[in-house]
Amino acid sequence: MSDTREIEGTLGFGAARSIKGTDGGKVTWLPAVGASVTRGKQLYRVNDRPAVVFYGSTPLYRTLDSVGSVGRDVRVVADNLKALGYDIGSQPATGTTVRPQAPASGAATDEEPQPEGNDPHASPSPSGAGKNADEPAGGPSASPRPVTVKEGDGVLTASLIDAIKRWQPTAGMEPTGVLDVSDVVVTTGAARVGKVNAQLGADASADLLTITATTKTVTIPVDALDVGSIKKGQKVSVTLPDQSATPGEVSAISTIIQGAADAEGGSGDPSQQLNVTVSLQDADAVQDVDAARVQVKFATETRKGVLTVPVGALLALSEGGYALRTPEGKLLPVETGLFAKGLVEVSGPGIAVGMKVESAS
Repeated sequence: MSDTREIEGTLGFGAARSIKGTDGGKVTWLPAVGASVTRGKQLYRVNDRPAVVFYGSTPLYRTLDSVGSVGRDVRVVADNLKALGYDIGSQPATGTTVRPQAPASGAATDEEPQPEGNDPHASPSPSGAGKNADEPAGGPSASPRPVTVKEGDGVLTASLIDAIKRWQPTAGMEPTGVLDVSDVVVTTGAARVGKVNAQLGADASADLLTITATTKTVTIPVDALDVGSIKKGQKVSVTLPDQSATPGEVSAISTIIQGAADAEGGSGDPSQQLNVTVSLQDADAVQDVDAARVQVKFATETRKGVLTVPVGALLALSEGGYALRTPEGKLLPVETGLFAKGLVEVSGPGIAVGMKVESAS
């Protein structure tokens, strides 16, 4: 048996992310609202140059044009080109020290980064806010410092640059081997266009559009004190606006506590809440509904292999506690457990599966 709790949630495509273009261009192409954009496909165009979707967690934050450049943004490029079927060659292992090379005349070179070995006394290049990790300390004319490859880093090798050159024409770019910040939009996965804000010919530096996930989920705000009873992977039931129910599963529990506004919409004394995300097992059940309020039923407590009787079968004893009465009039003292849906968990001497008891309900 199980006790349940219903909480209101919102069915939709999840949180929207605003996409802003870069300075120095005009918008020349935009997608339609509702369009899905996958890895390697263009999301928009500026000056007729595409901005292509790559999957990952680190956006490009610099121009990638120097053999030996090291960072998580390089790893995103390497992983995506490999996923698109391009041979990117081998990547230096974590702990390897490489010496970045300054590009000749602003173009990527064809030489591999020179490994410095795994000298434990080698000092990796410090990285400051807003600075390239492999920027020479002495200015453009100085020789770049060696950089140690950390966990999650990628290295811009000559092989990776060659893969970029081979991929660029298929993406509608010139095969330069150089990637600018404006060339790639990094998303966590396939994206759905939720809203288009810009118009063709507008400056690309403004908010162009918003994107969401492509699959519908349910987002439920839960009081922080109650979220402990909810577990990732927990099965739930979602009641849709037409009163039909469809199964779901808790797929994520946020770790960011938010303040919930009071019922009047004022600041008041906000309660602390976390967002719980529920994935639906049957996407077809909500194919005709893009956004709606739904009810999500959670099992707050579950008992397996227990004996239950209707609550009306309990008799309060004068000395305290409860008992069940058999059809023969015999009272059997019982211990009670979970109460749920008009039933109560009972246990005690003489209580067995299938036995008959009297009930007022």
